[in-house]
Amino acid sequence: MADWNAQVIEQFRATGGRMSGDWEGAPLLLLHHRGRRTGAEHIAPVMYLADEDEPGTVYVFASKAGAPSHPAWYGNLLAAGGGSVELGEETFDVDASEVEGEARDRIFAEQVRLRPQFGEYAEKAAGVRTIPVVALRRR
Repeated sequence: MADWNAQVIEQFRATGGRMSGDWEGAPLLLLHHRGRRTGAEHIAPVMYLADEDEPGTVYVFASKAGAPSHPAWYGNLLAAGGGSVELGEETFDVDASEVEGEARDRIFAEQVRLRPQFGEYAEKAAGVRTIPVVALRRR
């Protein structure tokens, strides 16, 4: 997985976020977060959904492709209250908060409408966990 992430990160940075291959046309950002225990910096490529009404806010989905556990970035980001993102050719700090209830369901449904694989991830995780939605707000 580390090699795959490294290739995605390299392509993202070389193209200013304009991806090809499996990521072509996907809204992708690089999420920087620090390990809760180690303090080491990590970078995770993740798809996002921009908020239509709130410029500077994007949503990310802790899907881990439907695995039974949350991705490490989810816990790290919430424990720290934020991190930073690379979006296109820009890098900026963000505050992170989990979206819950009806707002979470509405945002996740929109992501599924745009990217049906997220519905498949939710089906795989059903009965084990609900895929969290995290709001990233530009500082």
